[in-house]
Formats: sequence, structure tokens, C-alpha cells
Amino acid sequence: MTRKQDSAKAVDWKEVMRGQEDFLRPLIREVIQQVLEAEMEEVVGAERSERTPNRQGYRAGYYGRTLVTRVGKLELRVPQDRQGRFRTEVFERYQRSEKALVSALTEMYVQGVSTRKVKAVTEELCGHEFSSATISRMNQNMDEELEKFAQRRLEEAAYPYLILDARYEKVRENGVIRSQAVMVSIGMDWEGRRCVLAVELAQRESQSSWKEFLLALKQRGLSGVEFVVTDDHAGLRAALQEVFPEAAWQRCYVHFLRNALDYLPRKADNDCLTELRWIYDRRSMEEAREDLAAWLKKWGSRYPKLCDWVENNIEETLTFYRLPRQHHKNLKSTNLLERLNEEIKRRTLVVRIFPNAVSCLRLIRALAVEMHENWIEATRYLNMEYLKEHKKEQMRRMAAA
Repeated sequence: MTRKQDSAKAVDWKEVMRGQEDFLRPLIREVIQQVLEAEMEEVVGAERSERTPNRQGYRAGYYGRTLVTRVGKLELRVPQDRQGRFRTEVFERYQRSEKALVSALTEMYVQGVSTRKVKAVTEELCGHEFSSATISRMNQNMDEELEKFAQRRLEEAAYPYLILDARYEKVRENGVIRSQAVMVSIGMDWEGRRCVLAVELAQRESQSSWKEFLLALKQRGLSGVEFVVTDDHAGLRAALQEVFPEAAWQRCYVHFLRNALDYLPRKADNDCLTELRWIYDRRSMEEAREDLAAWLKKWGSRYPKLCDWVENNIEETLTFYRLPRQHHKNLKSTNLLERLNEEIKRRTLVVRIFPNAVSCLRLIRALAVEMHENWIEATRYLNMEYLKEHKKEQMRRMAAA
């Protein structure tokens, strides 16, 4: 890749991110929650479950509180103590200083968390100084929460379906702007729920970077992968074959149809690709192959280069016909992950060039966590009973044969 020298002016993060409600909501909620926890720790003289002679009281759970802000409603958990001594001015002070705090929190989160910045924000929220130890803990907690999500164990559920893809963000490194690959994986568990499994940065997409990414998933406990959907990146395919050789591979049919344009003249008949796309709407592999034969016969003499390429490669895009018919629409392409990538793009577009790789990963992981939580709370994405019945039917057929 050609390296471009950094000649960009310094970015005014406060101005850039002002009004980006979708980005700011989870950020502000997390910071205020951390402030509430820190206040409680100072009241009782100890962290949660900490044994210390300095303890002056005990926690007694939480109650819910909604804070209406310029970035939307924040659902918060306000801690309580047994003696009823805990009082907070956070909510009143937030409303009075909201505009300045939103700007300060945005700059802090994108540019990096420092003790000085956290100290300024918490004093504005609470009206008093925290101890240096409390500030230090809050400083750590900002990034630790995202790291916990990134390193969480995956043994509790098997993920039969896996979707992988990457997109690129511009990151400044040592005065040079480079594009870095943002690698993302989405899994679907046996309850039919979508989950963001991992978000990582790499210098580029390659067999080694994808292998490292997949091995990290496996080391965190990812298991039971039966079906993987990706584009046709050679490095990703090779890495999958090494790490998950037992999984069936589906080449995204949307990417395949885009690639087909390379084998068509500019003024080609639009019906040609439209009819090729229809093959992916059939009810079974048999019907798809019948339509493919008819399509090749119809267009073979007119577009021989395209038809030869399709005949040699299309089988990789028909793997989804092995699945229950009810799952075909969702698993014949990477569209689910593409939608997540589009959401990330929409929100990172205002940043344009990240000051460093850490800030890039921090923001994108925060967005991924938000999306993950929305998916977990939503109704299930797929009815996995269809897959269970499909597997039983396959076993019966094998036994009968």
C-alpha cells in the first residue's frame, strides 16, 4: 500500500462528534454509571466484596433510574447502602452541565482516557474531588469493560453459524496515515440469537491475520461451528480450512454477483445477471441446478467468458441449500454483517482519521457492544428448531441407506 504523509490538520473532536447521539449514548451511560459506583465506594470505604478494616458500611443492591439527556434516555442502576447514607448529586449536576460534559466525554473517549480528564469530568458531575486511587480505578475501568467483552469466554453456547468479514479504517501511526483492517465475526447460537463474537484490528487481511483471529476465537471457547459465510478472500478461506476444517463454507452470493460484472461487457443485457440471481431463490439444490443449466444454455453463446467463470465457481455459493429452507435467506450472504459494518461506517465517518489504533478499536468495539446488547435483548433471529429437525432427518436418511 502507498504510504501517505500526514498533512491533515488537528481534528476538533468536540465539534466533530457533537450531535452524534448514537455514538454518545452508551459512552455517557457507562461514564455516569462508573461515577455512581465510585461515589458508593467512597461512602462505604471499600470496593464491592473487598475485605478491609476501613469499611464503613455495606451495599444493598440497586434501584433503576432513567436520566433523560440530549442523547436520549439513559437507563442507570443507582447503588444503595444498608444504612441509607448514600446520596448523589450526579443527576442534578448532569442536567446543569450537560453540554460541556458531552463535549469533554467525547474528546476523552476518542482521544484517550487520562487521569486528568477523568478527574475534571467527575468533579463536574459530583461537585467534589475523588481520591487519586478512585480516579485511577475509573481510568482503568473505561477500557477494561470493553476488554472484558473482547476476551469473554464462549464455552457457554455453541455457535453453529458463523459470519466473517472485514472493513478498513484510516489510522494515523507515527505521522503516517494507513488503512487498517477491522475484522469482525458474528455467531448465531442454538437459541437463534445473534452475537458479536469478536472485533479486532490488523494491518491487513491475510491468511496469517485471519488465522490468528480464528485461533483466538477457538481459544476463548468457540465450538460447534458447522457453517461459515464469508466473501472469497483467499487468505480467509485458507485460514478457515486450517482452523475449522469440519465447517461447511458458503461464499457470499452478493459478492459473487458483483464479481460476475468483471466478466461482462459494459452494455450487457441486464436480464443475464437478474436471471442468475433468481437461482438463489429456489427451494432446493436440485431446482437451483436445473435453473443453472437452463441459464448456461441461454446465455452461453452470447457471454461465454461469464458462463465459463460461473460454471467453475458457482458451487461455492450454493452451500446454503444444505440448510433448512427457512434459514436460506439469512445465510446465503454476509448481509447481516454488512449491515453492522455499514452502521460502524456511518458512525466512524465523522472521525475520518483516527489518531491511533487504540482509539479506533475502542470506538468500534463500543459500537459492537451496543449492537450485541440490542441483539441479545431482541427476539430471536432464527428458529433453530428447523436446524435440529433438519439434522435428525439427515441422520434418518443415513440410517435408512
